[in-house]
Amino acid sequence: MSKKIGLNIGGRNFDVDVDERFALFLERRMAKDFNIDGNNDLKILLQAYVRRTHELYTQEQKMDEIIRKIDR
Repeated sequence: MSKKIGLNIGGRNFDVDVDERFALFLERRMAKDFNIDGNNDLKILLQAYVRRTHELYTQEQKMDEIIRKIDR
């Protein structure tokens, strides 16, 4: 089952359908990064993207470190 999640960026509404199990997690994350009830400019979108990409980078670095330790 999917759930529709919406966000207003640059004065335009965007909706995405996501798996219901993922939706709650996504809604919490989006609430930290965006104004859920109002408009978000493109700068806010870019900042959120960079933050999340940095988190992914950090996680990958940690996983690589753990893998190297295990391989020893």
